[in-house]
Formats: sequence, C-alpha cells, structure tokens
Amino acid sequence: MNHDELRAWLRLSLTDGVGNDAARRLLACFGSPQAIFTQTETALRQVVSAKQTQALLQEPHEVALQCVRTQQWLAHATPHTGHALWTLGDAHYPPALLDLADPPLMLYAQGQIEGTLSSAIAVVGSRNPTPQGAQTAEQFGQALCAAGLTVVSGLALGVDGAAHRGALHEALHTPPHRAKAAPWRTVAVVGTGLDRVYPRQHHALAADIAQHGVLISEYPLGTPPLAANFPKRNRLIAALGLGTLVVEAALQSGSLITARLALDVGREVLAIPGSIHSPQSHGCHALIRQGAKLVETAQDVLEELQWQPAQALWETQTVSATHDKSSTATHDAASALLHELGYSPVSLDALQARCGLDTATLQAQLLNLELEGLLARLPGGLFQRLGGA
Repeated sequence: MNHDELRAWLRLSLTDGVGNDAARRLLACFGSPQAIFTQTETALRQVVSAKQTQALLQEPHEVALQCVRTQQWLAHATPHTGHALWTLGDAHYPPALLDLADPPLMLYAQGQIEGTLSSAIAVVGSRNPTPQGAQTAEQFGQALCAAGLTVVSGLALGVDGAAHRGALHEALHTPPHRAKAAPWRTVAVVGTGLDRVYPRQHHALAADIAQHGVLISEYPLGTPPLAANFPKRNRLIAALGLGTLVVEAALQSGSLITARLALDVGREVLAIPGSIHSPQSHGCHALIRQGAKLVETAQDVLEELQWQPAQALWETQTVSATHDKSSTATHDAASALLHELGYSPVSLDALQARCGLDTATLQAQLLNLELEGLLARLPGGLFQRLGGA
C-alpha cells in the first residue's frame, strides 16, 4: 500500500458519521477509497445520506497525523514480529469477519502476520474469575490448542488472559529449534490501538502472543482504552470462532454480549457450569438454560463443533481441561480434606463441621494444600479446591 492509498483508507475510516456499512456501499459503487474522494457531491449523494456526503467532502483533521503514525508503525516491525494493515479484500483479511453486518474496513495486525487462522474457538469470561475459573480457562485453552484450534480472546484480565496463556503453553515450553511453523495458536482482539497494551499487566503476555499468534484491532493507532470500544470489539471475537465458550460470567457480564453476538452470526455457544453459590457462574447457567451446550471437558467442545483434533498433538496432552475427580494429595489426611472441600467455595466453619478437625489442625492442612497448589483462598474467608486436585 503506497502513501496515497493509505491516506485514502484512513480518511474513509476516520470520516465522522460514515460507518462500516456506508463505507462498504461506497466501495462497492466506486471501487476504491481513492476513487470515492474524486466523486462529486451529486454522485456521493446517490449512495449515502446528505450528512454523510458533506462529511466525505471534508478531510478529517487527524488524517495527516494518523498517516504518519501508521507509516512509522508499519516500518518498525522486527524480524520476529510483523506489523500489517489488512483492508477489506486483502488476502490476509479473515474471511470469517465478512459474516458480520459491519466488518471493519481495516484491521491493524501485529505478530505472525504471514500465519493463518484455520479453525478457531473463542474463549471468554469474567475479568474477576474464581481461582477455579482461571485454572479451567487455562486448561481449556491448552487442550483446545493441542487439538488444533486457535484460541481467540480479548487480552483482558481474568479468563481472557488465562485462555491465551493456556494456548501458548506448549509453544513457550518448546525449545526454539524444535518449534514448528503452524497456524496461530492464539489471537487477541483488542479494544485499543496496537501501539499500546491494555491492561498494562499484560505487556509480557501480548509479546508472547505476537511471537506465536497475532494481535488485531480495528481501532487507529493511539486509541486509548475507551469503555465503548470493548463491547464493539466483542463481535470480532464472536465471529472469528466456530463457537464461543464462556468459562465464568456474571449475569451482567460482557461475555454474555459476546455469546449473543456469536448466535447472531450463526456460531455455537457453549458454557461451563459452576457452583450455584458463585455469582461468576450465574451467567453460564443462564446461557445453558437458554440452550447453550453444557461443557465439562474439552472433548465436549470438539464434539459440539464437529472438530477432529490434530491427533499427534492431542495424544501428547492429557485432557486436563476436565473436572478431574481424582485426588493428587500424597497422604490420607489431605485426601480426606480435599474430599470434604468438594468443588464449591466453603467457609472455615462449614468445613470444620464437615470434617470434625480442630481449628489448628484444619488450618495447618489447608495451608499445606494451598502451598501445593491444590486449594485457593477466596475473598470473604472462603476456600475452594482447584480443578486438578
């Protein structure tokens, strides 16, 4: 893309009041952004409204700055991390997004830009998951990636980050000389410009994704984390996957918006049930009541999507993304305590009533289980057994 083409695409995308739908009509009629801006007012008025026509006739003041900024960003790619701008009709533009009523005119991409998106699964959920929920998201991300699916999420705190980390697990633990070229392991769809990382805590995770997948955004460089942009970007997450798996979500969670958007574009919706006492599970339960696929194992996801796993990878992974009922404690007392814990959050008093141990002994055993990674402490003085325990 030369300077004039880039400037025309940026001008079209930044023109106030001309959304993706109107821009597509203009492109269908006139062929290219450059051609659009050579048209008369009368010609433009045949395609868009009078207000949109007036906006198109005046170049937005930020176009020049964005053009310079974008050219510099494209030029500052590294040998290991590419930068690209994909426009509608570009060979790299993900065709799944064309199922949307308003696919982005342009996508900014950072990472393995010559890679491919084969078949994908969106994994979304709470920004404040329980320890069990975060662990489950990571286990499912790892298992589904091992089965050959690309894991798509939004780089947010909580479930999103855990799902990305799970998908990256094998790549980050494979010596560089043994790593194989492959479709993207994970895709992060972000709600800011790609010249910044949000949340800041995920700088390292974003760098890992760029090494083994790709980050994409429809927002111009420099766009800050505006609240209105995140629900909008969810439609891209929903469209990129064959289905959307909701791990944990409260009733007012943005993950339920993603699930609804997935249905709008004909994708499957799947949800993992949780404790009836956990608010983070209520959204998943609502989805299941409305017909979402109830998921307990990664195999449930594959069956619902009618996906045949990449067998060589799949067989090297135990399907850890399950609610494992076996105890990994190494002594009888700890095993008995894990059994009494169950998988729902429980208070110290309730647990003491179940197991009959004195307070000092019970607290000592709980501390040992926590140090072994078999138990997590929750706010409010609650304890929860973790899924692998």
